[in-house]
Amino acid sequence: MNLTLTHRKKNQRETGVVTTTRVTAPEARPRSLTSTLLWAAQILLATFFVFVAAGPKLKGSHSSVQEFGLIGAGQWLRYLVGTAELAGAIGLLTPWLAGLAAVGLAADMAGATIVNATVLRHTTYGVNVWMTAILCSVFVLLAYGRRQQIKSLAAAVRRVTRRAGSGAASPRSDEVTKQQVPVMKSRQN
Repeated sequence: MNLTLTHRKKNQRETGVVTTTRVTAPEARPRSLTSTLLWAAQILLATFFVFVAAGPKLKGSHSSVQEFGLIGAGQWLRYLVGTAELAGAIGLLTPWLAGLAAVGLAADMAGATIVNATVLRHTTYGVNVWMTAILCSVFVLLAYGRRQQIKSLAAAVRRVTRRAGSGAASPRSDEVTKQQVPVMKSRQN
């Protein structure tokens, strides 16, 4: 972006002097097409998971209660899956968590695909195996597209854990035991 400022000065003879200053500002880096497509997919999938996947599970819709009843693990699993899907949807909309949320939702959809293909295969919910398999592959692609974010987040966690681990270490339990044993023996004598 170029910006040109012009200023006219007039001296005593009424002749004009023109001074020109050119200011060059760095242009804003345009968002890449890949990043734009990833964000569009993340927004659509997050909306889908809040209203279609997690919402009915957490509200206790008849269909969700019946489906998890057929699975046979109990309704606690419905709440767990609904909470995980809601957290994943929120994570998809959080820039530094989007990659990790995609990994988590891919794992969730892989589990759903396995359950739909095995436990629910002879029920009306068995046909969902194709939808969950496609969603799993979409989340794998999202995670791949956000792999740099995942690597950055992992590096940040490693830095924090190294700092926390470099503090004053407490004595190990076997060292404490060796120090306390002679004290106990001397009290018995």
